[in-house]
Amino acid sequence: MNRSKNLERLENEQFDICIIGGGASGAGCALDAVLRGFKVALIEKEDFAAETSSKSTKLIHGGVRYLEQAFKNFDFAQLRQVRHGLEERHTVIRNAPHLAHPLALITPVFSWFEGFYFTIGLTIYGFFAKNDTMPKAQWLNKKETFEHIPTLTPKLHSSVMYYDGQLDDARYCLALAHSADEAGAAVVNHSTITGFEKDSNGKLVAATVKDNIFDKTISVKAKLFINCTGPHGDSIRLLANSTQEKRLRPSKGVHIMLPPEVLCSQDAMLIPKTKDGRVVFVIPFEGEVMVGTTDDEYRDLDKEPILIEQEIDFLLDTLRPYIANVPNKSQIKSGFGGLRPLIASSGSKATKKLVRDHEVEYDETSNLLSLLGGKWTTYRLMAKDTIDEACKLLNKEAECKTELHYLIGGENYNFEEWRNIQEKYKLEEDICQHLAKKYGTRAKNVLEASDLTDRIHRAYPFIKAEVIYTVRYEMVNSLRDFFARRTRLELIDWKATHSSVDTVAEIMAAELNWSEQQTQANSDDYKKLLKNFIQSANIVV
Repeated sequence: MNRSKNLERLENEQFDICIIGGGASGAGCALDAVLRGFKVALIEKEDFAAETSSKSTKLIHGGVRYLEQAFKNFDFAQLRQVRHGLEERHTVIRNAPHLAHPLALITPVFSWFEGFYFTIGLTIYGFFAKNDTMPKAQWLNKKETFEHIPTLTPKLHSSVMYYDGQLDDARYCLALAHSADEAGAAVVNHSTITGFEKDSNGKLVAATVKDNIFDKTISVKAKLFINCTGPHGDSIRLLANSTQEKRLRPSKGVHIMLPPEVLCSQDAMLIPKTKDGRVVFVIPFEGEVMVGTTDDEYRDLDKEPILIEQEIDFLLDTLRPYIANVPNKSQIKSGFGGLRPLIASSGSKATKKLVRDHEVEYDETSNLLSLLGGKWTTYRLMAKDTIDEACKLLNKEAECKTELHYLIGGENYNFEEWRNIQEKYKLEEDICQHLAKKYGTRAKNVLEASDLTDRIHRAYPFIKAEVIYTVRYEMVNSLRDFFARRTRLELIDWKATHSSVDTVAEIMAAELNWSEQQTQANSDDYKKLLKNFIQSANIVV
Protein backbone atom coordinates (compact mmCIF):
# COMPACT_ATOMS: atom_id res chain seq x y z
CA MET A 1 0.00 0.00 0.00
CA ASN A 2 1.86 3.04 -1.27
CA ARG A 3 0.22 6.18 0.07
CA SER A 4 2.26 8.64 -1.99
CA LYS A 5 1.48 6.91 -5.29
CA ASN A 6 -2.20 6.63 -4.37
CA LEU A 7 -2.37 10.34 -3.49
CA GLU A 8 -0.88 11.12 -6.87
CA ARG A 9 -3.56 8.99 -8.50
CA LEU A 10 -6.30 10.80 -6.56
CA GLU A 11 -5.02 14.13 -7.84
CA ASN A 12 -4.55 13.16 -11.48
CA GLU A 13 -7.14 10.53 -12.38
CA GLN A 14 -10.91 10.46 -12.89
CA PHE A 15 -12.71 7.72 -10.94
CA ASP A 16 -15.98 5.91 -11.45
CA ILE A 17 -16.58 5.72 -7.70
CA CYS A 18 -15.08 7.61 -4.77
CA ILE A 19 -15.85 6.01 -1.41
CA ILE A 20 -15.70 8.18 1.69
CA GLY A 21 -14.83 6.29 4.87
CA GLY A 22 -12.33 3.50 5.46
CA GLY A 23 -14.16 1.40 8.02
CA ALA A 24 -15.60 -2.05 7.35
CA SER A 25 -18.41 -0.76 5.13
CA GLY A 26 -16.21 1.62 3.10
CA ALA A 27 -13.35 -0.85 2.65
CA GLY A 28 -15.91 -3.55 1.85
CA CYS A 29 -17.51 -1.33 -0.81
CA ALA A 30 -14.09 -0.50 -2.29
CA LEU A 31 -13.18 -4.17 -2.66
CA ASP A 32 -16.57 -5.09 -4.12
CA ALA A 33 -16.52 -2.19 -6.60
CA VAL A 34 -12.97 -2.73 -7.84
CA LEU A 35 -13.61 -6.46 -8.31
CA ARG A 36 -16.60 -5.56 -10.52
CA GLY A 37 -14.34 -3.51 -12.79
CA PHE A 38 -14.95 0.01 -11.50
CA LYS A 39 -12.16 2.54 -11.13
CA VAL A 40 -12.27 3.20 -7.38
CA ALA A 41 -10.89 5.69 -4.87
CA LEU A 42 -11.18 5.17 -1.09
CA ILE A 43 -10.59 8.11 1.25
CA GLU A 44 -10.36 7.81 5.04
CA LYS A 45 -9.97 10.87 7.29
CA GLU A 46 -7.98 9.06 10.00
CA ASP A 47 -6.84 5.46 9.63
CA PHE A 48 -8.59 2.33 8.39
CA ALA A 49 -11.02 1.18 11.11
CA ALA A 50 -9.95 4.13 13.28
CA GLU A 51 -13.39 4.50 14.84
CA THR A 52 -16.37 2.13 14.97
CA SER A 53 -14.78 -0.71 13.02
CA SER A 54 -11.88 -1.23 15.46
CA LYS A 55 -13.99 -0.93 18.61
CA SER A 56 -16.51 -3.71 18.26
CA THR A 57 -17.01 -6.73 20.53
CA LYS A 58 -14.94 -8.69 17.95
CA LEU A 59 -17.81 -11.12 17.31
CA ILE A 60 -19.11 -12.44 13.99
CA HIS A 61 -22.71 -13.21 14.89
CA GLY A 62 -26.36 -12.88 14.10
CA GLY A 63 -27.15 -11.50 17.54
CA VAL A 64 -28.71 -13.69 20.23
CA ARG A 65 -30.45 -10.69 21.79
CA TYR A 66 -32.01 -9.68 18.48
CA LEU A 67 -33.50 -13.16 18.11
CA GLU A 68 -35.09 -12.95 21.56
CA GLN A 69 -36.50 -9.49 20.80
CA ALA A 70 -37.83 -10.74 17.47
CA PHE A 71 -39.91 -13.49 19.10
CA LYS A 72 -40.96 -11.51 22.17
CA ASN A 73 -42.05 -8.44 20.20
CA PHE A 74 -43.03 -10.09 16.89
CA ASP A 75 -40.34 -7.87 15.36
CA PHE A 76 -39.53 -9.34 11.95
CA ALA A 77 -36.91 -6.66 11.24
CA GLN A 78 -34.87 -8.08 14.13
CA LEU A 79 -35.38 -11.60 12.75
CA ARG A 80 -34.15 -10.50 9.32
CA GLN A 81 -31.04 -9.01 10.91
CA VAL A 82 -30.29 -12.30 12.71
CA ARG A 83 -30.71 -14.27 9.49
CA HIS A 84 -28.43 -11.91 7.54
CA GLY A 85 -25.75 -12.12 10.23
CA LEU A 86 -25.78 -15.89 10.45
CA GLU A 87 -25.74 -16.26 6.66
CA GLU A 88 -22.65 -14.02 6.44
CA ARG A 89 -20.84 -15.53 9.44
CA HIS A 90 -19.43 -18.43 7.42
CA THR A 91 -18.19 -16.13 4.64
CA VAL A 92 -16.42 -13.72 7.00
CA ILE A 93 -14.46 -16.61 8.52
CA ARG A 94 -13.80 -18.37 5.21
CA ASN A 95 -12.33 -15.34 3.44
CA ALA A 96 -9.77 -14.46 6.14
CA PRO A 97 -9.15 -17.59 8.25
CA HIS A 98 -6.06 -16.03 9.85
CA LEU A 99 -8.12 -13.16 11.24
CA ALA A 100 -11.41 -14.91 12.08
CA HIS A 101 -12.34 -18.22 13.67
CA PRO A 102 -15.18 -20.06 15.47
CA LEU A 103 -15.62 -19.31 19.17
CA ALA A 104 -17.49 -21.32 21.83
CA LEU A 105 -19.69 -19.24 24.13
CA ILE A 106 -20.91 -20.52 27.49
CA THR A 107 -24.20 -19.15 28.87
CA PRO A 108 -24.42 -19.92 32.64
CA VAL A 109 -27.92 -20.62 33.97
CA PHE A 110 -29.22 -20.92 37.54
CA SER A 111 -32.20 -23.25 37.17
CA TRP A 112 -33.51 -26.12 35.09
CA PHE A 113 -36.06 -23.83 33.46
CA GLU A 114 -33.40 -21.30 32.41
CA GLY A 115 -31.34 -24.08 30.90
CA PHE A 116 -34.31 -25.37 28.93
CA TYR A 117 -35.24 -21.85 27.79
CA PHE A 118 -31.77 -20.99 26.48
CA THR A 119 -31.26 -24.41 24.90
CA ILE A 120 -34.44 -23.92 22.86
CA GLY A 121 -33.50 -20.34 21.94
CA LEU A 122 -29.91 -21.12 20.95
CA THR A 123 -31.01 -24.19 18.98
CA ILE A 124 -33.35 -21.93 16.98
CA TYR A 125 -30.46 -19.46 16.60
CA GLY A 126 -28.32 -22.21 15.07
CA PHE A 127 -31.20 -23.25 12.78
CA PHE A 128 -30.95 -19.88 10.97
CA ALA A 129 -27.27 -20.52 10.13
CA LYS A 130 -27.68 -22.43 6.88
CA ASN A 131 -24.67 -23.92 5.06
CA ASP A 132 -22.68 -23.54 8.26
CA THR A 133 -20.34 -26.03 9.94
CA MET A 134 -20.53 -24.54 13.45
CA PRO A 135 -21.37 -27.11 16.17
CA LYS A 136 -24.95 -27.03 17.44
CA ALA A 137 -25.97 -25.71 20.86
CA GLN A 138 -25.46 -28.05 23.83
CA TRP A 139 -26.88 -28.06 27.34
CA LEU A 140 -23.93 -28.74 29.69
CA ASN A 141 -24.25 -29.99 33.26
CA LYS A 142 -22.45 -28.26 36.11
CA LYS A 143 -19.32 -30.43 35.92
CA GLU A 144 -19.02 -29.98 32.15
CA THR A 145 -19.50 -26.23 32.55
CA PHE A 146 -16.56 -25.93 34.98
CA GLU A 147 -14.39 -27.93 32.59
CA HIS A 148 -14.89 -25.10 30.09
CA ILE A 149 -14.70 -22.10 32.46
CA PRO A 150 -13.37 -23.02 35.94
CA THR A 151 -13.75 -19.51 37.39
CA LEU A 152 -17.56 -19.39 37.30
CA THR A 153 -19.65 -19.12 40.45
CA PRO A 154 -20.46 -22.44 42.18
CA LYS A 155 -24.08 -21.23 42.48
CA LEU A 156 -24.81 -21.98 38.82
CA HIS A 157 -27.06 -24.89 37.85
CA SER A 158 -25.66 -25.65 34.38
CA SER A 159 -24.93 -23.83 31.12
CA VAL A 160 -25.72 -23.77 27.42
CA MET A 161 -22.84 -23.74 24.96
CA TYR A 162 -23.20 -22.44 21.42
CA TYR A 163 -20.84 -21.14 18.74
CA ASP A 164 -20.33 -17.86 16.93
CA GLY A 165 -17.26 -16.35 15.30
CA GLN A 166 -14.51 -14.00 16.49
CA LEU A 167 -12.34 -11.62 14.46
CA ASP A 168 -9.58 -9.07 14.87
CA ASP A 169 -11.79 -6.25 13.61
CA ALA A 170 -9.11 -3.62 12.85
CA ARG A 171 -6.81 -6.00 10.97
CA TYR A 172 -9.77 -7.50 9.12
CA CYS A 173 -10.77 -4.02 7.95
CA LEU A 174 -7.17 -3.34 6.95
CA ALA A 175 -7.18 -6.61 4.96
CA LEU A 176 -10.26 -5.37 3.07
CA ALA A 177 -8.60 -2.04 2.25
CA HIS A 178 -5.29 -3.72 1.38
CA SER A 179 -7.06 -6.25 -0.86
CA ALA A 180 -8.90 -3.42 -2.63
CA ASP A 181 -5.58 -1.62 -3.08
CA GLU A 182 -3.94 -4.68 -4.65
CA ALA A 183 -6.95 -5.11 -6.93
CA GLY A 184 -6.40 -1.57 -8.27
CA ALA A 185 -8.22 0.86 -5.98
CA ALA A 186 -6.49 4.10 -4.95
CA VAL A 187 -6.67 3.79 -1.17
CA VAL A 188 -5.57 6.66 1.11
CA ASN A 189 -5.84 7.23 4.86
CA HIS A 190 -5.37 10.43 6.90
CA SER A 191 -7.22 12.50 4.28
CA THR A 192 -10.34 14.52 5.01
CA ILE A 193 -13.21 15.50 2.72
CA THR A 194 -13.72 19.23 3.36
CA GLY A 195 -16.23 20.01 0.61
CA PHE A 196 -17.73 19.06 -2.74
CA GLU A 197 -17.72 20.59 -6.19
CA LYS A 198 -21.01 20.44 -8.10
CA ASP A 199 -22.12 20.84 -11.69
CA SER A 200 -24.80 23.28 -12.85
CA ASN A 201 -27.50 20.78 -11.81
CA GLY A 202 -26.21 20.43 -8.27
CA LYS A 203 -24.71 16.97 -8.82
CA LEU A 204 -21.41 16.10 -7.15
CA VAL A 205 -18.48 16.00 -9.58
CA ALA A 206 -15.46 16.30 -7.27
CA ALA A 207 -14.47 16.30 -3.61
CA THR A 208 -12.03 18.66 -1.96
CA VAL A 209 -9.63 16.53 0.05
CA LYS A 210 -7.07 17.65 2.61
CA ASP A 211 -4.01 15.43 3.04
CA ASN A 212 -3.56 15.56 6.83
CA ILE A 213 0.02 14.28 6.72
CA PHE A 214 1.52 16.92 4.42
CA ASP A 215 -1.20 19.60 4.79
CA LYS A 216 -1.97 19.68 1.08
CA THR A 217 -5.39 20.08 -0.56
CA ILE A 218 -6.39 18.28 -3.76
CA SER A 219 -9.51 17.75 -5.86
CA VAL A 220 -10.73 14.18 -6.45
CA LYS A 221 -13.02 13.70 -9.45
CA ALA A 222 -15.55 10.87 -9.67
CA LYS A 223 -18.82 9.98 -11.37
CA LEU A 224 -20.36 8.76 -8.12
CA PHE A 225 -19.58 9.40 -4.44
CA ILE A 226 -20.51 6.86 -1.77
CA ASN A 227 -20.81 7.90 1.87
CA CYS A 228 -19.63 5.13 4.22
CA THR A 229 -18.75 7.18 7.28
CA GLY A 230 -20.74 5.25 9.89
CA PRO A 231 -21.87 7.41 12.84
CA HIS A 232 -20.65 10.50 10.92
CA GLY A 233 -22.84 9.73 7.91
CA ASP A 234 -25.12 12.72 8.48
CA SER A 235 -22.23 15.19 8.22
CA ILE A 236 -21.36 14.00 4.69
CA ARG A 237 -25.04 13.83 3.69
CA LEU A 238 -25.53 17.45 4.77
CA LEU A 239 -22.24 18.55 3.18
CA ALA A 240 -23.57 17.20 -0.13
CA ASN A 241 -27.11 18.51 0.36
CA SER A 242 -27.83 20.82 3.30
CA THR A 243 -31.62 20.39 2.96
CA GLN A 244 -31.58 16.74 4.05
CA GLU A 245 -32.77 15.68 7.49
CA LYS A 246 -30.50 13.79 9.87
CA ARG A 247 -31.02 10.02 9.85
CA LEU A 248 -28.67 8.65 12.51
CA ARG A 249 -28.78 8.18 16.28
CA PRO A 250 -25.29 7.05 17.33
CA SER A 251 -24.94 5.09 20.54
CA LYS A 252 -21.84 4.49 22.64
CA GLY A 253 -20.58 1.10 23.72
CA VAL A 254 -17.52 0.47 25.91
CA HIS A 255 -15.37 -2.53 26.81
CA ILE A 256 -12.89 -3.17 29.61
CA MET A 257 -9.85 -5.44 29.44
CA LEU A 258 -9.04 -7.78 32.32
CA PRO A 259 -6.26 -10.35 32.89
CA PRO A 260 -6.74 -13.93 31.61
CA GLU A 261 -7.21 -15.29 35.16
CA VAL A 262 -10.79 -13.95 35.07
CA LEU A 263 -11.81 -16.83 32.77
CA CYS A 264 -8.84 -19.21 32.62
CA SER A 265 -10.37 -20.39 29.35
CA GLN A 266 -10.23 -20.09 25.59
CA ASP A 267 -14.03 -20.12 25.55
CA ALA A 268 -16.15 -17.00 25.97
CA MET A 269 -19.15 -16.30 28.18
CA LEU A 270 -22.48 -14.76 27.34
CA ILE A 271 -24.17 -13.00 30.25
CA PRO A 272 -27.81 -13.20 29.14
CA LYS A 273 -29.34 -10.64 31.50
CA THR A 274 -28.23 -7.17 32.57
CA LYS A 275 -30.08 -4.61 34.63
CA ASP A 276 -30.77 -2.54 31.49
CA GLY A 277 -32.21 -5.49 29.57
CA ARG A 278 -29.31 -6.39 27.27
CA VAL A 279 -26.54 -8.99 27.11
CA VAL A 280 -22.82 -8.69 27.92
CA PHE A 281 -19.96 -10.78 26.52
CA VAL A 282 -16.82 -11.90 28.36
CA ILE A 283 -14.36 -12.90 25.67
CA PRO A 284 -10.71 -13.98 25.43
CA PHE A 285 -8.91 -11.54 23.12
CA GLU A 286 -5.18 -11.20 22.46
CA GLY A 287 -4.35 -13.13 25.64
CA GLU A 288 -6.55 -10.95 27.88
CA VAL A 289 -10.28 -10.96 28.71
CA MET A 290 -12.59 -8.37 27.17
CA VAL A 291 -15.90 -7.49 28.84
CA GLY A 292 -18.59 -5.48 27.08
CA THR A 293 -20.58 -3.77 25.95
CA THR A 294 -22.81 -0.91 27.11
CA ASP A 295 -25.40 0.97 25.06
CA ASP A 296 -26.02 4.68 25.65
CA GLU A 297 -27.01 7.48 23.29
CA TYR A 298 -24.07 9.69 22.27
CA ARG A 299 -24.35 13.17 20.78
CA ASP A 300 -20.90 14.78 20.88
CA LEU A 301 -19.49 13.25 17.69
CA ASP A 302 -16.49 15.59 17.65
CA LYS A 303 -15.12 13.90 20.78
CA GLU A 304 -13.79 10.34 20.86
CA PRO A 305 -16.00 8.15 23.09
CA ILE A 306 -13.80 6.85 25.91
CA LEU A 307 -14.23 4.63 28.95
CA ILE A 308 -15.44 6.37 32.12
CA GLU A 309 -15.72 5.20 35.73
CA GLN A 310 -19.51 4.65 35.78
CA GLU A 311 -19.26 2.31 32.81
CA ILE A 312 -16.58 0.25 34.57
CA ASP A 313 -18.88 -0.06 37.60
CA PHE A 314 -21.73 -1.27 35.40
CA LEU A 315 -19.63 -3.95 33.70
CA LEU A 316 -18.07 -5.22 36.94
CA ASP A 317 -21.51 -5.32 38.58
CA THR A 318 -22.80 -7.30 35.62
CA LEU A 319 -19.97 -9.83 36.09
CA ARG A 320 -20.62 -10.26 39.81
CA PRO A 321 -23.36 -12.95 39.76
CA TYR A 322 -21.42 -15.11 37.29
CA ILE A 323 -17.78 -15.14 38.45
CA ALA A 324 -16.61 -16.68 41.75
CA ASN A 325 -13.99 -13.97 42.37
CA VAL A 326 -15.03 -10.74 40.72
CA PRO A 327 -12.05 -8.59 39.66
CA ASN A 328 -11.68 -5.09 41.06
CA LYS A 329 -10.78 -1.86 39.30
CA SER A 330 -7.08 -2.27 40.00
CA GLN A 331 -7.04 -5.32 37.70
CA ILE A 332 -8.33 -3.40 34.67
CA LYS A 333 -5.56 -3.14 32.07
CA SER A 334 -7.31 -0.90 29.53
CA GLY A 335 -10.63 -0.14 27.89
CA PHE A 336 -12.13 1.50 24.85
CA GLY A 337 -15.32 3.10 23.59
CA GLY A 338 -16.93 3.08 20.18
CA LEU A 339 -20.03 4.32 18.39
CA ARG A 340 -22.79 2.38 16.65
CA PRO A 341 -24.23 4.01 13.49
CA LEU A 342 -27.88 3.37 14.33
CA ILE A 343 -30.62 4.55 12.00
CA ALA A 344 -33.21 6.60 13.89
CA SER A 345 -36.70 5.17 14.17
CA SER A 346 -39.86 7.23 13.79
CA GLY A 347 -40.64 6.74 17.49
CA SER A 348 -38.60 7.44 20.62
CA LYS A 349 -37.06 4.00 21.10
CA ALA A 350 -33.99 3.69 23.29
CA THR A 351 -30.86 3.04 21.23
CA LYS A 352 -30.62 -0.50 22.61
CA LYS A 353 -33.97 -1.28 20.90
CA LEU A 354 -33.06 0.09 17.47
CA VAL A 355 -32.51 -2.49 14.73
CA ARG A 356 -28.88 -2.90 13.64
CA ASP A 357 -29.85 -3.33 10.00
CA HIS A 358 -28.57 -1.19 7.14
CA GLU A 359 -30.07 1.02 4.43
CA VAL A 360 -28.72 2.25 1.10
CA GLU A 361 -29.99 5.80 0.56
CA TYR A 362 -29.82 7.70 -2.72
CA ASP A 363 -30.08 11.49 -2.74
CA GLU A 364 -31.25 12.44 -6.23
CA THR A 365 -30.47 16.12 -5.67
CA SER A 366 -26.72 15.65 -5.11
CA ASN A 367 -26.28 12.15 -6.60
CA LEU A 368 -24.78 10.98 -3.29
CA LEU A 369 -25.18 7.34 -2.32
CA SER A 370 -25.06 6.66 1.43
CA LEU A 371 -24.69 3.37 3.28
CA LEU A 372 -26.31 3.85 6.68
CA GLY A 373 -26.44 1.63 9.75
CA GLY A 374 -25.42 -2.02 9.77
CA LYS A 375 -22.99 -4.12 11.79
CA TRP A 376 -19.59 -5.75 11.32
CA THR A 377 -20.85 -9.24 10.52
CA THR A 378 -22.90 -8.08 7.55
CA TYR A 379 -20.30 -5.72 6.05
CA ARG A 380 -20.07 -7.79 2.83
CA LEU A 381 -23.84 -7.88 2.32
CA MET A 382 -23.99 -4.14 3.04
CA ALA A 383 -21.30 -3.50 0.44
CA LYS A 384 -23.03 -5.76 -2.10
CA ASP A 385 -26.33 -3.89 -1.71
CA THR A 386 -24.53 -0.55 -2.09
CA ILE A 387 -22.50 -1.48 -5.17
CA ASP A 388 -25.57 -3.13 -6.73
CA GLU A 389 -27.20 0.30 -6.50
CA ALA A 390 -24.05 1.96 -7.86
CA CYS A 391 -24.21 -0.37 -10.87
CA LYS A 392 -27.74 0.85 -11.62
CA LEU A 393 -26.73 4.50 -11.31
CA LEU A 394 -23.65 4.03 -13.53
CA ASN A 395 -25.45 1.78 -16.05
CA LYS A 396 -23.11 -1.16 -15.60
CA GLU A 397 -23.98 -4.83 -15.25
CA ALA A 398 -21.48 -6.65 -13.03
CA GLU A 399 -21.98 -9.42 -10.50
CA CYS A 400 -20.64 -9.26 -6.93
CA LYS A 401 -17.49 -11.39 -6.55
CA THR A 402 -16.67 -10.98 -2.86
CA GLU A 403 -18.39 -14.07 -1.44
CA LEU A 404 -15.50 -16.35 -2.38
CA HIS A 405 -12.71 -13.78 -2.54
CA TYR A 406 -9.86 -14.43 -0.10
CA LEU A 407 -8.44 -11.37 1.62
CA ILE A 408 -4.73 -10.57 1.94
CA GLY A 409 -2.98 -13.43 3.74
CA GLY A 410 -6.01 -15.73 3.69
CA GLU A 411 -5.63 -17.95 0.64
CA ASN A 412 -3.95 -21.30 1.40
CA TYR A 413 -3.56 -20.25 5.04
CA ASN A 414 -2.45 -22.91 7.49
CA PHE A 415 -1.85 -21.89 11.10
CA GLU A 416 0.71 -24.66 11.53
CA GLU A 417 3.05 -22.70 9.25
CA TRP A 418 4.19 -20.97 12.43
CA ARG A 419 6.39 -24.02 13.04
CA ASN A 420 8.24 -23.43 9.77
CA ILE A 421 8.71 -19.78 10.71
CA GLN A 422 10.15 -20.84 14.05
CA GLU A 423 12.51 -23.34 12.45
CA LYS A 424 13.81 -20.82 9.93
CA TYR A 425 14.06 -17.71 12.10
CA LYS A 426 14.66 -19.27 15.55
CA LEU A 427 12.03 -17.12 17.25
CA GLU A 428 9.96 -17.95 20.32
CA GLU A 429 6.71 -19.84 19.86
CA ASP A 430 4.33 -17.02 20.83
CA ILE A 431 5.99 -14.62 18.37
CA CYS A 432 5.71 -17.12 15.50
CA GLN A 433 2.07 -17.87 16.30
CA HIS A 434 1.26 -14.16 16.51
CA LEU A 435 2.82 -13.48 13.10
CA ALA A 436 0.91 -16.39 11.54
CA LYS A 437 -2.41 -15.23 12.99
CA LYS A 438 -2.08 -11.56 12.05
CA TYR A 439 -0.36 -11.70 8.67
CA GLY A 440 -1.46 -15.12 7.43
CA THR A 441 0.50 -16.32 4.41
CA ARG A 442 2.45 -13.05 4.46
CA ALA A 443 3.96 -13.61 7.90
CA LYS A 444 7.41 -14.27 6.45
CA ASN A 445 7.24 -10.93 4.61
CA VAL A 446 7.39 -9.19 7.99
CA LEU A 447 10.65 -10.94 8.83
CA GLU A 448 12.06 -10.31 5.36
CA ALA A 449 11.41 -6.58 5.75
CA SER A 450 13.76 -6.33 8.75
CA ASP A 451 15.97 -8.41 11.00
CA LEU A 452 14.78 -6.50 14.08
CA THR A 453 13.17 -9.43 15.85
CA ASP A 454 13.39 -8.10 19.43
CA ARG A 455 10.11 -7.77 21.31
CA ILE A 456 8.65 -4.29 21.59
CA HIS A 457 7.47 -5.16 25.12
CA ARG A 458 8.63 -8.19 27.08
CA ALA A 459 5.08 -9.35 27.94
CA TYR A 460 3.73 -9.42 24.37
CA PRO A 461 4.71 -11.10 21.07
CA PHE A 462 4.88 -7.92 18.96
CA ILE A 463 8.34 -7.34 17.44
CA LYS A 464 10.21 -4.34 16.06
CA ALA A 465 10.17 -5.69 12.49
CA GLU A 466 6.40 -5.14 12.50
CA VAL A 467 6.93 -1.40 12.85
CA ILE A 468 8.98 -1.32 9.65
CA TYR A 469 6.66 -3.69 7.79
CA THR A 470 3.46 -1.83 8.72
CA VAL A 471 4.91 1.55 7.77
CA ARG A 472 6.16 0.30 4.40
CA TYR A 473 3.31 -2.00 3.41
CA GLU A 474 0.26 -1.22 5.60
CA MET A 475 0.17 2.58 5.45
CA VAL A 476 0.99 3.28 9.09
CA ASN A 477 1.56 7.02 9.55
CA SER A 478 1.23 7.53 13.29
CA LEU A 479 2.06 5.86 16.56
CA ARG A 480 -1.62 5.23 17.19
CA ASP A 481 -2.04 3.56 13.78
CA PHE A 482 0.50 1.01 14.95
CA PHE A 483 -0.44 0.53 18.59
CA ALA A 484 -4.24 0.69 18.31
CA ARG A 485 -4.95 -0.94 14.97
CA ARG A 486 -1.98 -2.92 13.59
CA THR A 487 -0.97 -4.65 16.86
CA ARG A 488 -3.95 -3.87 19.21
CA LEU A 489 -1.62 -3.20 22.16
CA GLU A 490 -3.46 0.04 23.01
CA LEU A 491 -6.69 -1.90 23.40
CA ILE A 492 -5.26 -4.57 25.70
CA ASP A 493 -2.71 -2.86 27.94
CA TRP A 494 -2.32 0.89 28.46
CA LYS A 495 0.73 0.59 30.72
CA ALA A 496 2.62 -1.64 28.27
CA THR A 497 1.70 0.71 25.42
CA HIS A 498 2.93 3.78 27.30
CA SER A 499 6.27 2.16 28.09
CA SER A 500 6.72 1.10 24.44
CA VAL A 501 6.03 4.45 22.77
CA ASP A 502 9.62 5.73 22.59
CA THR A 503 10.93 2.43 21.22
CA VAL A 504 8.42 2.41 18.37
CA ALA A 505 8.72 6.15 17.72
CA GLU A 506 12.46 5.82 17.14
CA ILE A 507 11.99 3.10 14.51
CA MET A 508 9.04 4.87 12.90
CA ALA A 509 10.93 8.16 12.73
CA ALA A 510 13.62 6.63 10.54
CA GLU A 511 11.00 5.19 8.18
CA LEU A 512 8.83 8.31 7.94
CA ASN A 513 11.67 10.88 8.01
CA TRP A 514 10.48 12.56 11.18
CA SER A 515 12.78 15.20 12.62
CA GLU A 516 13.91 14.92 16.22
CA GLN A 517 11.34 17.53 17.18
CA GLN A 518 8.54 15.70 15.32
CA THR A 519 9.48 12.41 16.95
CA GLN A 520 9.41 13.93 20.43
CA ALA A 521 6.12 15.74 19.76
CA ASN A 522 4.45 12.60 18.38
CA SER A 523 5.63 10.57 21.38
CA ASP A 524 4.50 13.20 23.88
CA ASP A 525 1.08 13.62 22.24
CA TYR A 526 0.40 9.88 22.24
CA LYS A 527 1.52 9.44 25.84
CA LYS A 528 -0.77 12.32 26.81
CA LEU A 529 -3.68 10.59 25.07
CA LEU A 530 -3.01 7.36 26.98
CA LYS A 531 -2.84 9.24 30.29
CA ASN A 532 -6.17 10.89 29.47
CA PHE A 533 -7.75 7.44 28.96
CA ILE A 534 -6.44 6.31 32.36
CA GLN A 535 -7.62 9.46 34.15
CA SER A 536 -11.10 9.36 32.58
CA ALA A 537 -11.53 5.76 33.69
CA ASN A 538 -10.14 6.66 37.14
CA ILE A 539 -8.06 3.49 37.40
CA VAL A 540 -4.47 2.76 38.35
CA VAL A 541 -2.39 0.86 35.78
